[in-house]
Amino acid sequence: MPSLTIRNVDNHTKQRLRIRAARNGVSMEEEARRILKEALAWSGAPARLGRHLVDRFAGSCCDAFELPGRHMPRNPQRWDEAA
Repeated sequence: MPSLTIRNVDNHTKQRLRIRAARNGVSMEEEARRILKEALAWSGAPARLGRHLVDRFAGSCCDAFELPGRHMPRNPQRWDEAA
């Protein structure tokens, strides 16, 4: 498996990674792998976001639910004219 070296990580970031890894009971290296995997899992997500939301909330609605009617948007206030 390939390896990755990250240089010039500031002390604050390293300390936060160490604490997060300890909370999750894993090494700093494993925690960094998890963070990278999670962050990159959603690349290209806009194409799948709608499907994800439909799947996530599929059981949250019942047949009695009705969407409210649509209304024309209000006109924005014109501040440069006297009312």
